[in-house]
Amino acid sequence: MTFSVCFVCTGNICRSPMAESVFRARVEDAGLDGFVVVDSAGTGGWHEGDGADPRTVTVLRENGYVSGHTARQFHASWFSRLDLVIALDEGHLRELRGLAPTAADAAKVRLLRSYDPAAGDDLDVPDPYYGGMDGFEECLDMVEAASEGLLAAVRDAVEEKAA
Repeated sequence: MTFSVCFVCTGNICRSPMAESVFRARVEDAGLDGFVVVDSAGTGGWHEGDGADPRTVTVLRENGYVSGHTARQFHASWFSRLDLVIALDEGHLRELRGLAPTAADAAKVRLLRSYDPAAGDDLDVPDPYYGGMDGFEECLDMVEAASEGLLAAVRDAVEEKAA
């Protein structure tokens, strides 16, 4: 039995593929890769079929992460196969909950930074697309900080699902 996590941002070329790569590495390091499936998507289909933004790829590679990504758009029909849908900002959270076919599906949608106790009240991961490399590095820092708490929650859910 597997636990499925999908990270969602706007175009699926910056934040969500970064979160997917970082979290997949955390899952593998924790020995949960046979139990947890990690992917990502965008709320829109503007970049479907494209690779991750080159700046995302650079920041990931420079920090030891692997990225072999192809952008795609999130579809409401996916809720039935997903256990957790991780939004990268409040706009994505609202849009995803609006797409959810049921209240139970809407409850699967959470903000990534809600898993970072140091995040405070600002739970958005800012979109780095229109800025420079520093925005991508800041994005990575936020993703990494939240990934530990998310991993703990997913580990607990996997154990509960297996019981």
